[in-house]
Amino acid sequence: MAKREAQNGDKVTIKKYANRRLYNTASSSYITLDDLAKMTRESIEFEVVDAKSGDDITHSILTQIIMDEESSGKQMLPVSFLRDLIAMYGNSMQSMMPQYLEASMKNFRDNQAKIQEAFRGGLGSNPLAKIHETNMAVMRAVGEAILPGVKGETKPGADAGAAGENAEIDDLRQQMAAMQKKLDELSK
Repeated sequence: MAKREAQNGDKVTIKKYANRRLYNTASSSYITLDDLAKMTRESIEFEVVDAKSGDDITHSILTQIIMDEESSGKQMLPVSFLRDLIAMYGNSMQSMMPQYLEASMKNFRDNQAKIQEAFRGGLGSNPLAKIHETNMAVMRAVGEAILPGVKGETKPGADAGAAGENAEIDDLRQQMAAMQKKLDELSK
């Protein structure tokens, strides 16, 4: 029998038999919960139906995958979250939770995609470089505010008594320039 793959956009039907075996009707092969977890990560739409009754059991199978992941040491759900989730069953807000959780997860995925794109350079330069540039601009502004003449300007009529002060300022400028050079080297 030739195997056929599901077309893009098709929902794959998985049949669960009484012996707990899962059958992928698109590939005409038996699969495992790990295969379903992989399909989920690859955004392949599927539904799991009881082979005998035809009932949709996707929800319980996905819950089982989560339980398997959690019990294998890859815990992602904090105990406090699980307690809060259990406490919501029977609560007057229970009917609102699915929509709230879906919206929260969608928002998380959207933000995750934006962060990944930013680090790949899709939203301009590296965000860490932008933070560095901002920090450097702030340091320069502080330096200009604290150290008069940091831009190379000299005040007219500076007296000879200020010569010692200017030498100290020049020394501070050199130290700041050395710090700037080190920061620039670190940011590369």
